[in-house]
Amino acid sequence: MPLLVTDYSWTQTDTTVYIHVPLKGAKVGKVDIVSTDEYLKVHYPPYLFEAFLLKPVDEDRSSAKVGNGVAVITLPKRTNKIWENLMITTIHSVHRRGSEAKCKKKPADLPAPRPAGNIQVTFTPRVFPTALRESRVQEEEEWLHKQAEARRAVNPDVEELKDLTEENRNPDWLKDKGDKCFATADYLSAVNAYNLAIRLNRKIPALYSNRAACHLKLRNLHKAVEDSSQALDLLTPPVAANAAARARAHVRRGSAFCQLQLYAEGLQDYQAALKIDCHNEALLADTQRIRDIIQGTAAHPDTQ
Repeated sequence: MPLLVTDYSWTQTDTTVYIHVPLKGAKVGKVDIVSTDEYLKVHYPPYLFEAFLLKPVDEDRSSAKVGNGVAVITLPKRTNKIWENLMITTIHSVHRRGSEAKCKKKPADLPAPRPAGNIQVTFTPRVFPTALRESRVQEEEEWLHKQAEARRAVNPDVEELKDLTEENRNPDWLKDKGDKCFATADYLSAVNAYNLAIRLNRKIPALYSNRAACHLKLRNLHKAVEDSSQALDLLTPPVAANAAARARAHVRRGSAFCQLQLYAEGLQDYQAALKIDCHNEALLADTQRIRDIIQGTAAHPDTQ
């Protein structure tokens, strides 16, 4: 049974949560980090840190840096608001939020919930929000395996990149740099950051999806289609943990198709996004607008 880490620390701003997990002498290559929008696990045998987060975070913009004996996890919040605690404080809340688990014991044998900040759970946690009886466990485990493999796929030894600083050879740091450039409308610099990150690691879907968003802004529409398609190829198998990322990639590819006046192809992507996020009013409106264009009941939008 793993030893639970209790001497972690965390801080926050209105927009971001920072978690520091001491590695207790573990080598960097032995640290396994799994993160979704509602769950975080840092495993370095025999130690284990896990957290069912109080509120959802933005999985695609989250990052982790391991070094100097500590893992620093940066989790951008979905909603800009100060949290009362880092973690959900009761097992009931964990189940209600959808991060259900396969029990190792009968329910009557479960210990009472621990105080806030130190949840010790004696069942095997499931990262995915679907109930076990409804989930596709094999596909979900495959997705987790792919994510772990992607994080180990960094190729810092590309000959022409050896002269770069350590930060510039870190795909997570480059992704964060690209995201910041995009937020300030510096789309060319964002593309350059994502380009370098992809050369270092070609298995991170967010790099392609975010670069597609830049190409949309720059009206490199064919490149936007290519990058969105590559992101969707990497976002397999389709499971709850990558649903939001798949929806974004479909919308970005659909938008590029529509700007190319390929409305039938664009409608297919928007409909695929709607299957994932069926209550998104803006998405519903955009999908209907595309249908109207195809049916000839609406004017074609200005493609500028």
